[in-house]
Amino acid sequence: MKKICHYISEYMGVLVLAAALLSLFFPSIFQGIRPTLINYLLGAVMFGMGLTLNLQDFKIVFRQPKDVIIGCLSQFTIMPLLAYGLVNIFRLDEALALGVILVGCCPGGTASNVITYLAKGDLALSVGMTGVSTLLAPVLTPLLTWALAGKSVNVDVASMFLSILWVVILPIVAGLLVKWLWPRFTEKATDYLPAFSSVSIALIVTIVISANASKLLAGGLTIILVVILHNVCGLGLGFLIGHLLRLPEPKKRAISIEVGMQNSGLASSLATIHFATLPLATIPGALFSVWHNLSGATVAYFYKKVRGDTNISIVTVGEE
Repeated sequence: MKKICHYISEYMGVLVLAAALLSLFFPSIFQGIRPTLINYLLGAVMFGMGLTLNLQDFKIVFRQPKDVIIGCLSQFTIMPLLAYGLVNIFRLDEALALGVILVGCCPGGTASNVITYLAKGDLALSVGMTGVSTLLAPVLTPLLTWALAGKSVNVDVASMFLSILWVVILPIVAGLLVKWLWPRFTEKATDYLPAFSSVSIALIVTIVISANASKLLAGGLTIILVVILHNVCGLGLGFLIGHLLRLPEPKKRAISIEVGMQNSGLASSLATIHFATLPLATIPGALFSVWHNLSGATVAYFYKKVRGDTNISIVTVGEE
């Protein structure tokens, strides 16, 4: 069973891409699945994140607060502004524009930690940034979405704040509590969590794409291009920030990956909960989930092979 889970998590990108293509060309197979399942799937992924976290993971925040602040500021400025610029340049319709902005305003995704590890980046900084940006998300994600999209759609900041607390923060806290109360159970469960998270993300992608397959096939090239540009520019600008501030190579890589890879599942979840009248708003989050797994693997290879190895000591999440 562990071997199967290992292969599932190792080939997550392939799994998510296969799920996207299957749901795009054979949508009728999945259209009976309710979109509200997205929220439960994301909550389960966040619960798993809580099980893997350790208080030691947040020591980086106190040891190197400047690096974490730089990373989080970059994430919550670069990605929202990039999203706003792209939706205006390409003149996306209201629903798709909202979806792209939601992706841009979300915190970093847990996949960024894996990609940072593979890229020989500063894993401790990556984990710290993911944790801090996730904790800031209940406040910053609704406010940024309102600031950038509030003129065209009604953004209920208070309601979004509560949704993020319920779907993201509460499951993480529950995971931390379970880990504290039942450490032996948690130790055994963590072997299967990456595979479970991979399957959950694939299901989220399947639900969203199958519900909008006909519209994507009719004219989805523009939104695919926007999603790719959003991610690639985020990765590049994140690295540029680290370069301009003369940070060590491992930190540049960590910030680059953390800025460029968003919690796109949260974007789809928020679109489902708060903008049900604009179903196309869920699409950018689903497409981002597909694309950033592919780009993440490419970036990890580029940093490791093309730019060369680093001297930093790579540790697993939870170790010092």
